[in-house]
Amino acid sequence: MMSEDSMVDRGMPSSHYDGGERVRDLATELAELARSLQREPDSDAILSGFVHAAIDLIPGVDEGSVSVVLGRRDVGSRGASGDLPARIDALQVETGQGPCLEAAYEHRTVRVSDMAHEQRWPLFAQRATEAGAKGMLSIQLWVQGDDLGALNLYSYEADAFTDESENVGLLVASHAAVAFAEAEKTRQLHEAVDSRDVIGQAKGILMERHKITGEQAFIVLSMASQRTHLKLWSVADHLISSGDLPGRKNAR
Repeated sequence: MMSEDSMVDRGMPSSHYDGGERVRDLATELAELARSLQREPDSDAILSGFVHAAIDLIPGVDEGSVSVVLGRRDVGSRGASGDLPARIDALQVETGQGPCLEAAYEHRTVRVSDMAHEQRWPLFAQRATEAGAKGMLSIQLWVQGDDLGALNLYSYEADAFTDESENVGLLVASHAAVAFAEAEKTRQLHEAVDSRDVIGQAKGILMERHKITGEQAFIVLSMASQRTHLKLWSVADHLISSGDLPGRKNAR
């Protein structure tokens, strides 16, 4: 579960950054956007909302997406605004290099002014240029253990991103990270409640069927979980839906 403390280091400026004024009205607007998006049904809707806000508000942005790195290995693309960010995100996964990975791993903001002359990731830069991404701006969103996230912004033209782009981008990223963290807390809470209810139902089935106590029923579920290498919730759900414990037939 992410906390705001885990996002303290996010937003270190890129090597191109020379400063810029913070626009208070924009921060207020983004705070209101964050509150409204927190009412969305899932975290994907929140990320997609902030990607579109980034396109609308950040100078030079034509497309956007969010890269999510799980366990510092599995990289996925979420909230992509179109085909270009999806293709470029896939290229970063394929080549193992690129701005979003550096932004996510190195706790920083990475700006690529002209992809055709980018030397930090030669293979990725060449293929990204061919795909149509002339410029990129990647900003770290969060770090939670080995799980990372970065906001990826793309331009069809070279030299489209400025200090103002970074300044506004950092504001968008800050509010997106907080909103996403709150959504994840809510999701995990709901999952915990649902899991407790499912396990309770499964215990009730076993107690009624075998005339055992609640503690004994929990032990039966736990043993089935260990035997099948399934999570306790999955064992309980299987029992409720099929009438049997997983891995057993006619266990009534």
